[in-house]
Amino acid sequence: MGNYQRAGHMDVSNTVDVTDVANVRAVVQALLSARYPALDVDALQRLFQDFERLYSGRYPGFRACDIRYHDAQHVLDVTLAMARLLDGHHREHSGPERLSADMALAGMAAALFHDSGYIRRRRDTRQRSGAAYTRVHVSRGERFLKEFMPQVGLAHLMPLCTRIIHYTGYEVGPENFRLAEPTEHLLGSLLGTADLVAQMADRDYLRKCRDYLYAEFVAAGLAQDKPGDQPDTAVSADTLYRSPEQLLQRTPAFMLNAIEVRLNGYFNGVHRYLAVHFGGRHLYMDAINENRRSLKLMLAAGRPTRP
Repeated sequence: MGNYQRAGHMDVSNTVDVTDVANVRAVVQALLSARYPALDVDALQRLFQDFERLYSGRYPGFRACDIRYHDAQHVLDVTLAMARLLDGHHREHSGPERLSADMALAGMAAALFHDSGYIRRRRDTRQRSGAAYTRVHVSRGERFLKEFMPQVGLAHLMPLCTRIIHYTGYEVGPENFRLAEPTEHLLGSLLGTADLVAQMADRDYLRKCRDYLYAEFVAAGLAQDKPGDQPDTAVSADTLYRSPEQLLQRTPAFMLNAIEVRLNGYFNGVHRYLAVHFGGRHLYMDAINENRRSLKLMLAAGRPTRP
């Protein structure tokens, strides 16, 4: 899949191990501390610590993350992208146009826990996998943040976090987002952008779609449990995919729609701040375009099963 000279655990710049919480935390902390002198570094460190506890199954009342697409690596990748977007925005603006240190911290909290709705509570014996909550994971994440933020001394940021988390999902349309002020739309757009670009720029994006995302869709009732060319009469009417191959076949169109409608449309093209962060080169979009090009070539060659 393409000619990237980076391993699957590395970020787009090939400098950060996005499977290593300590590595991502150190990079994010250094980046944001330089831009926001008033940033509460202790609170930022606590957020990373509790994220690690939650995803490893050591957070009271919750099981470990049990899905492989929306996993800890994905969240750390998103969090790193969010910090870079905040850095790029800060570099390009001055005075009142800049976001506050509190808003930056809220953005980090929302990034780290934007997929917390996939994590099952220990008392949850109804579902075998957190992927069963795919359709409602954002609203579940909102509920998690309502409980979590006051517990870590960040109750004042809880309302903001619970509003912008919806920029990462599809449960609420962008036209229905609840916002207290215009800067919240900017912060939400940065968050939604980080979520999309991080996954589409992942070195193993296509393989993960085929092997892991499809499995999550099956658990959520969005794909056939027994893939085949013909629809299974036992599945629900809103099943979207019949096979992992069909998911891959639809992925180029999904990527294009994500770029044109969400990134450049709803989110006002704020992904451009990633190019500002990197000094002119948009590494995330380069990787996204490479993934899309590679998949289209494989599909044209009739090889959708081997990303």
